[in-house]
Amino acid sequence: MNNKVRWGVLGVANIAVKQVIPAMQQGNWSEITAIASRELAKANQAAQSLGIPKAYGSYEELLADPEIEAIYNPLPNHLHVPWTIKAAEAGKHVLCEKPISLNAQEAQLLLAVRDRCGVQIQEAFMVRTHPQWLGVRQLIESGRIGELRSITGFFSYFNRDSQNIRNNPRIGGGALMDIGCYPITLSRFIFPTEPRRVLGLVERDPEMGTDRLTSVMLDFVSGQSIFTCSTQLAPHQRMNIFGTSGQIEIEIPFNAPADRPARIIINHNEGSGERREVKEFPICNQYAIQGDLFSQCIREKTSQPIVLEDSIKNMSIIDAVFRSAESGSWENL
Repeated sequence: MNNKVRWGVLGVANIAVKQVIPAMQQGNWSEITAIASRELAKANQAAQSLGIPKAYGSYEELLADPEIEAIYNPLPNHLHVPWTIKAAEAGKHVLCEKPISLNAQEAQLLLAVRDRCGVQIQEAFMVRTHPQWLGVRQLIESGRIGELRSITGFFSYFNRDSQNIRNNPRIGGGALMDIGCYPITLSRFIFPTEPRRVLGLVERDPEMGTDRLTSVMLDFVSGQSIFTCSTQLAPHQRMNIFGTSGQIEIEIPFNAPADRPARIIINHNEGSGERREVKEFPICNQYAIQGDLFSQCIREKTSQPIVLEDSIKNMSIIDAVFRSAESGSWENL
């Protein structure tokens, strides 16, 4: 396709140079045209290693490039909203890494700039457009496991490096913001309504202050979602979805592999027995899908897979979890 959307990347974050850029370069709708860093040497190095035509020594220079149509923003969490606003005001569409902001109030600022500048702004929840999650929702909507009642999840890794941005609470670090946002958005994606209230339990690192172990309960009209996330436990991820006549286990729910099929296990009760089925989804890269779908909505002026209003709702739940952890009680939404 010779009508690909021309992208610029703000910064040389690991997620960008190791995952997102190589994936988008394989896409049908996206072309990575430029990358910027506050240190020109870093931008040049990334551009050379990834085959990107242009490198800039400042974010402002990248935003001033008239050839760039869309921006991928993988900067630290506290820079998501400020630089997304600057990109939008420069006339660029923006795909911004999760979480899209530090809180829902800050995220609300993006609505006005989106409408004023006439651009698309989307949070980079690549899981929401992966075929395995689209397939899971289709199975549930078809009644495959009966009436949806419960979702359980777990997501963890171990990182006690005090210099790592994920361990700095002042710039949006911690387990809930970094990885807990995934089971929240996926629970909302699977249940047909928004949660009514939330309950949160948080244990903070005594030195760094980030939430290192957080458990959450989301109360929906028709059921519940319960998950735990941690930045200081052995790496693990899993989500299980339970209905009145069956259960679905998502084997690798968040970091779905790009080199082998994604798998889900469906257990369905039939009379006095149980039938187990393993369903595989064709090999794909969820970052390539994410980039192409956003590029396609820009080029063809179609609806975004995840609208900005949805991201604000997700941030509202994160805010409520932290309030609940402080108050020790349920927080209404």
